[in-house]
Amino acid sequence: MKRLRRYFDEVWSELKKVSWPTREQVRNLTVLVFAISFVVGLYITVLDQIFQGLLGLIARTS
Repeated sequence: MKRLRRYFDEVWSELKKVSWPTREQVRNLTVLVFAISFVVGLYITVLDQIFQGLLGLIARTS
C-alpha cells in the first residue's frame, strides 16, 4: 500500500511541473489542426481524381 501511495505522490508531483497550455492556445492549435487536416484532405482528393483520370485513359487505350 505504501508503494501505491508513493507512486501517486510522485505522479502528482510531476503533474505540478507540467506547463499546461492556456485556453486560447488550445483553441488556436485545434483550429490549426482542423485547417491542416482539411488542406491535406483536399490535396489527396485532387491527386486521387487526377490519378483516376489517368488510369481511366490508360485503361481505355489498352
